Amino acid sequence: MSEAAHSGGSLGAGSNGLGLAVIRARAMRMLDFMVGLWVFSGGMVFVEPAPYELIFLVVLPIAFLAGMGIYRSTFGLLALMIGFIPFALIACFQVKFTPISDALIFSIVTVFLMLTSYFIANYVAEATERRMRLVMNAYTAIAVLSAAVGTLAYLGLLPGGDIFVMYGRARAAFNDPNVFGPFLILPAMFALQRILLGRGKVQLVAGAIYLALFIGVFASFSRAAWGHFAFSSLIVLVLCFCLEASARDKVRIMIMSLLGAVMLLVALAGLLSIPSVANLFEQRAAGQNYDSGDTGRFGRQGYAFELALDNPLGIGPHEFRNLRVIEEPHNVYVSVLHVYGWGGGAVYYLLVILTLWRGTTSLFRPTRYRLMMIPPIATFSMLVGESAIIDTDHWRHYFLLAGLIWGIASAINMAPTQRRDEAKLLI
Repeated sequence: MSEAAHSGGSLGAGSNGLGLAVIRARAMRMLDFMVGLWVFSGGMVFVEPAPYELIFLVVLPIAFLAGMGIYRSTFGLLALMIGFIPFALIACFQVKFTPISDALIFSIVTVFLMLTSYFIANYVAEATERRMRLVMNAYTAIAVLSAAVGTLAYLGLLPGGDIFVMYGRARAAFNDPNVFGPFLILPAMFALQRILLGRGKVQLVAGAIYLALFIGVFASFSRAAWGHFAFSSLIVLVLCFCLEASARDKVRIMIMSLLGAVMLLVALAGLLSIPSVANLFEQRAAGQNYDSGDTGRFGRQGYAFELALDNPLGIGPHEFRNLRVIEEPHNVYVSVLHVYGWGGGAVYYLLVILTLWRGTTSLFRPTRYRLMMIPPIATFSMLVGESAIIDTDHWRHYFLLAGLIWGIASAINMAPTQRRDEAKLLI
């Protein structure tokens, strides 16, 4: 794409230029493999640093050798990351109870995850169709594997599966069921899109993937993930119906939506026929004691907001748990304010707002890449809402998703308007 502001320099003449071309061609092949491995490793975060971080440190130099393009349309992400760094560093020196080294590590991880967004945005913008297929194939593979492992472990059908369960809920290879559930949603939305607009075998395979991921999300017993899955599915359905479906497709979508809803209800009824599953579902569906009171979820959020107002530079990472309330507030918009100060919080808010804006406005431009934007924006918009009841600032797939939106938006803005007879790019 011609919009690249920098593509690693021009090749020299003669053998030096030929040698550099060979190196870059091999590095590019290696880059695609390593990016696939990196995305796949996002489902294995038992320990930190996780394989996700370590593999990305290998991906970066390979991308440099491959001469991967850097696009002007993604500079907003780079500017946000650079603008966030000073506020994150200043906040680290506001800590009173937490070792400065621990605070620095926490802030570095946040900046690191922002860097992954910037990388994947440029990676996808450069060869959008091929690389989105690669990324989502890897993501779908680890999501389906994680859903299978988590569900079987929860049902007691996996030998030694206790390690993949926490609090009686499926978590697979994640630290928390509340991260495991939302992780499965993006590939489920791509599968739903293939069900709605695909044909034949494509629909059958996508239906199996969607059902497996639905069961995995249910087995996480995360109320936020349940709502996230349902509303993201509704957004994908509405956007596909209104923006991409032909008249014949719309009739098919309405019929399949009814049949699909019945099938999901049957699957849910089958799960609830197991007494232990029904008991846990009843407990999770009811109100929780830790949501109310001065030390409950919402009481903690109010206290954290007061701290943020009283500390413009922030109180630093991990400090909140050493104050009046031990547990974190579980609201990322409050957390970034009291951790990184007003400046750091403002930058984080800009990241969320600009990502939503880039994704949403791209939907109004009918290009061959628009179909790719529907599942990411449907998933990210619900993640933004979910972030009001849980801390998502270190969720790896959150920043991956933000980067995908910026990358696809770049491709949409550079692509010509779609012709009526042009094939849809189902990923």
